[in-house]
Amino acid sequence: MRIAPRTLVVLVLLGVATGASADEPSAVLATVQSSLETAGKQIRQFAFDGDPETYFESKENPHATDQFTLVLDKPVAVTRVKVTTGKPDGTDKLEAGVLQTSVDGKKFTEVAKFVGGSANFDSKDQKVLAVRVQPTSDLSSPLVIREIVVESPQPVATFRYPIEFKVDVTDAPEMKEWADKVAVLCEAWYPRLNDQLKSDGFKPATQITMTMKNSYKGVAEASGTRITGSVKFFKARPDDLGAMIHETCHVIQRYRARGNPSWLVEGVADYVRFFIYEPGNAGPVNPLQAHYNDSYRTSASFLAYVSDKYDKSLVLKLNKLMREGKYKEEAFKNLTGKTVQELGEEWLESLKTK
Repeated sequence: MRIAPRTLVVLVLLGVATGASADEPSAVLATVQSSLETAGKQIRQFAFDGDPETYFESKENPHATDQFTLVLDKPVAVTRVKVTTGKPDGTDKLEAGVLQTSVDGKKFTEVAKFVGGSANFDSKDQKVLAVRVQPTSDLSSPLVIREIVVESPQPVATFRYPIEFKVDVTDAPEMKEWADKVAVLCEAWYPRLNDQLKSDGFKPATQITMTMKNSYKGVAEASGTRITGSVKFFKARPDDLGAMIHETCHVIQRYRARGNPSWLVEGVADYVRFFIYEPGNAGPVNPLQAHYNDSYRTSASFLAYVSDKYDKSLVLKLNKLMREGKYKEEAFKNLTGKTVQELGEEWLESLKTK
């Protein structure tokens, strides 16, 4: 299978020493622009996750024309920039390379050379929009970026859930631009989706493959860390990006235990889609025909009602139980004091008064 590379549109959150949250209103985010494909599981975001044991590694040995660039969503006054290259065992350090910065993201200026695999720039509050690692000659080994640190009085968000989508449009090359757009969207939302579905000790996937297929008859589906989308459906409905957010939620859910009711599995994914990603788009529910276990957006609306009235962490707790294979119908009684059937009737009655 040939994976079409995305090189200049990978949205990430910047991992820095500040440890700021992406949800912090003043936190600065960033994009990665690179001409280099990822080697194996060593994704780009690992260069910004604050973990010295993880790293980005290029698939091929870079040429002097290749680059790895961090672009902030706005210029910030930085006091220091440090880039460490090479694997944790000390191999593949960058020697023939320079560190560059830019105020406008177009014109780059060399600010430091790599010595012993590292480059340091004490900027004295210089405004910086972009930071670039640039080889100065063709390399005989991959480019390995272990960590980029940008110190600034203004918080820059740490990438807490590193992710990289691989787009496969072999079956429909004309879908590449659309698929790249969706991949960027899902990567950008990955931290928030994981926050809605987190549980102690759970580590989400760091790579997801999204394949567009002409032969697929549904809308989209997720299996393991693979998402398959219908070319026909998304050509007709290119704005239905939430469908891929829903499938990304399924990848994050990773319910390996059997016995979880399908209505709740789909309801949780659609709850995150329609009440977190695109609130207000779930549409109306007919109280004369609906049932709490009708699945998808109907069950999502039921979960939203129960969450709002009884327990704001309801979905988080139900997700944890299903992920651990411990879900029983009695969970609703334990969490709210009422059975799921009683809650369903109450929810339908509430719809009649709207």
